[in-house]
Amino acid sequence: MQRTYKGTTIACYAGYFVQAIINNLSPILFIVFQEEFGISLTQIGSLILINFLSQTVVDLISVKVVDRIGYKKVILASHACATVGLILLGTLPRFVSAPFPALVLATVISGMGSGMIEVTISPIVDAIPSNKKEADMSLLHSFYCWGQMTVVALSTLFVWFAGNSYWYVLPLIWACVPFANLINFTTLPFPKTLKEEEKIPLGKLFSERNFRIAMLLMLCAGASELAMSQWSSFFAETGLGVTKVMGDLLGPCLFAVFMGLGRLLFGIYGDRLDLKKAMFFCAVLCIVCYTTTAVSPNPLLALFGCALTGFSISLFWPGTFSLVSSLYPNGGAAMFGVLAILGDIGCSVGPWIVSFVSSAAQRADASLTDGAALKVGLGFGNLFPILAILGLVLLGVFRKSTGTRVDKTKS
Repeated sequence: MQRTYKGTTIACYAGYFVQAIINNLSPILFIVFQEEFGISLTQIGSLILINFLSQTVVDLISVKVVDRIGYKKVILASHACATVGLILLGTLPRFVSAPFPALVLATVISGMGSGMIEVTISPIVDAIPSNKKEADMSLLHSFYCWGQMTVVALSTLFVWFAGNSYWYVLPLIWACVPFANLINFTTLPFPKTLKEEEKIPLGKLFSERNFRIAMLLMLCAGASELAMSQWSSFFAETGLGVTKVMGDLLGPCLFAVFMGLGRLLFGIYGDRLDLKKAMFFCAVLCIVCYTTTAVSPNPLLALFGCALTGFSISLFWPGTFSLVSSLYPNGGAAMFGVLAILGDIGCSVGPWIVSFVSSAAQRADASLTDGAALKVGLGFGNLFPILAILGLVLLGVFRKSTGTRVDKTKS
């Protein structure tokens, strides 16, 4: 039976689900690693950093190679790395005398898979013919949210019911998802990448004012999302006094539900809306959510503000991809790779700035509890949606035209 681009699109949806598995499974098991292997908090922090660095390095490499070797080879390699990384995570640390290096190896390999997924899935869907690309991109990115919600909920409940001693089964079960999608991708058609003479050189893109603004938007997208989502479980546990299980379900899961809902709604109704104005509204709502979480004395209201932030940032990442694609249709996979790198940097910088400001506030006032100090840091997190609003204004959010499209380099 002949495979079609519709099947490719569905497989791309599953690809973002795979990325959600890679990025959200290990954090659920950090406490288990600490108890079973004696991993320190510093080493746990190192695993987070290693995952981020692995993805960023692969993003940088992919910027140069994806357009040359084609989407199919990279996407197959990404799912192979994801499968191997998850299998190693569930097996290797238990059978070696030094479990931390084994965890590092598994994290690096799976992080490589996640990085390749990040720089190929979006340009593949963007290259597939469609009359509603903006809505398609938003719907595509919603599957990361559904993946995050599913992984956090099912994995948390599995550990709760089965016990910490059976944690290693989880990575092996989740490894079936990238493996199945790997097999699926082998027989699917892929759009062709642009030839070198058809692409806009990166130097040309970097010289474009609108592209530099889009890079700022991507940094703000990653920072606005992770600065809040990283602390959502903490808010649920400390503000409401619930258990770790309920904290994960009320925190990261609820955040992911709202983020997925925003992307799903735009995926359904996006062809009727102006993307830049929708993103502007989301940025304003993001400020409201951050402020509510930071200043509300009511724990439930603060938690709701935290969760609703997921909805408010839902269009930042896919929306920026769509805006740039419409401005520079001949940007190629390298263009998406550059944007992904900026998004990853934002994902790292955002939570760090919040924690840095929170620590500074606690040093300035020793009477502040951890929760109160964190609220100060989250209040400072408004910097990111404010910068996003500035970027959208510069892109002409209140004008019909976003600027001149750049299709290819002038000879």
